[in-house]
Amino acid sequence: MDIPPRVLTVAGSDSGGGAGIQADLKTMLALGAHGMSVITAVTAQNSQGVQGAWELPAEAVVRQFRSVVDDIGVQAVKTGMLASAELVETVAALLRPLRVPVVVDPVGVSKHGDPLLAPDALDAVRRLLLPVATVATPNLDEVAQLTGVRVTGEQDLRSAAEAVLALGPRWALIKGGHLPGGGTGDGVPAEAVDLLTDGSAEHWLRAPRQDNRHTHGTGCTLAAATASHLAAGRSVPEAVAAAKEYVTGALAAGFPLGSGIGPVRHGYAIAPPRRSAGRPSTPGPRPGRGQDRPGRGV
Repeated sequence: MDIPPRVLTVAGSDSGGGAGIQADLKTMLALGAHGMSVITAVTAQNSQGVQGAWELPAEAVVRQFRSVVDDIGVQAVKTGMLASAELVETVAALLRPLRVPVVVDPVGVSKHGDPLLAPDALDAVRRLLLPVATVATPNLDEVAQLTGVRVTGEQDLRSAAEAVLALGPRWALIKGGHLPGGGTGDGVPAEAVDLLTDGSAEHWLRAPRQDNRHTHGTGCTLAAATASHLAAGRSVPEAVAAAKEYVTGALAAGFPLGSGIGPVRHGYAIAPPRRSAGRPSTPGPRPGRGQDRPGRGV
């Protein structure tokens, strides 16, 4: 029997379903992997931001990890929101003995600017987590948090990568999606440019910039896609290039949800289920006197 690649995500839960554990598992399914999870924190989160966050005890994280790894096994791991110094230290210690690729997304803040990592945890990320990473995938804000290097243009991506590599990961993927200035008349680059390097080989990854504000979950999705392709046996450059292609498609298909920033569409390549003609997509109260009949759900 054909068993799909097994990928473990160690991250926080996003109740709105756009990022975190939920985005990771959707990505893994879309790419043919079997996704498994270790939940580190629970957030109350929607399209407008994060309304609350609660980290799990370290013992709960350890037990989830051991339950999965000791029985099912893993072929790649992705980390996301780790919340506190204690959880960073705990997860780094669990990952260190593994002999599988580890993709570290050093989540510091949400898409809306809400903090998801305690300030005193940054040192643990630098000292303990990044040295166990096969690939680290910081965005520009996370590069500044971790290294102090501020990227203002494409010419700064190389120095940012050097600073991240100095902290210990084998490869650094510096995501330039938020770069200011460049290719179009309104000051926004015509391309989203990322740099992947191990300090010797450089891979510049370019894709058309998508005119879509609904981008919630892009960082989680890229890291989870990279882990999924690594679990399938691809090299780091191959895995990251394939992940970038997948995220570009998911971004182009991003959709509005709620009153704020909607998510990328993780299943954009999957045919949607057929709806029964003339029936609402969600159940509602039966129309009665003084009530309108429910319209089509959204």
